[in-house]
Amino acid sequence: MADNKGKPGEPAAGAPPPQAGKKDPEEPKKKSEQPKDEVGTRKGCRRYKWEFKDSNKEFWSVGHAEVKLISLACLIGSLVMFTGSTIHPILTLIITMEISIFIFFFIIYTFAIQRYVPFILWPISDLLNDLFCCGFLVGGAVFAIRSRQTVPTNYLAAVVFLCVAALFALVDVCLQKKHFKGKKIKRNVLVPPAPKEPEKPAAEEKPADAEKKKEAGKPKDAKAKPDAKDKGAAGAKGGKK
Repeated sequence: MADNKGKPGEPAAGAPPPQAGKKDPEEPKKKSEQPKDEVGTRKGCRRYKWEFKDSNKEFWSVGHAEVKLISLACLIGSLVMFTGSTIHPILTLIITMEISIFIFFFIIYTFAIQRYVPFILWPISDLLNDLFCCGFLVGGAVFAIRSRQTVPTNYLAAVVFLCVAALFALVDVCLQKKHFKGKKIKRNVLVPPAPKEPEKPAAEEKPADAEKKKEAGKPKDAKAKPDAKDKGAAGAKGGKK
């Protein structure tokens, strides 16, 4: 009997030939290459992972995170120092308000939430927050000094912490300028376009000119065809002869 086993490398006689349209199920799917500096076509968890890394990289490398942490530490220190003495409630309100706002922005930039809320201009909102924070803290420090006749050491230290926090908020305003470099203001965006002039209707042609054009368009016959009456008259003359 002949050996049914084929040579190594040849397909078995009973095995069906591989179809060209079908892919090998064991072949692993290759992921599409994405740019490192842009989101590209990433979706779902892949997009959030990239946004998370890029947001933290920008937040820490530019210096916003360090400045906000120092301001937050100074505000917490001033609140602790104020607990040893009686203060006006408005000072406690200002400090707690600014602490909550700093924590809010820290969470927003750390978890890349601002990337998914594009209808809010986050650089401008952060810039306005820093300006108002600086104004509130300087006003609170001045009010704290004027409202007391005697200034204890811990009270003075709390006021100094307020001034340092206001200073770093002003530094954060200077860092925000990097977001607006190279961006020009678009002018006349809301100005409506100039109205288009209505098209003038074509002048009506005179009937005589129209008839001339129609006659010019008809092909000219080399020889005019004889009429039926002429043919009949010619036939009658021929019969008489």
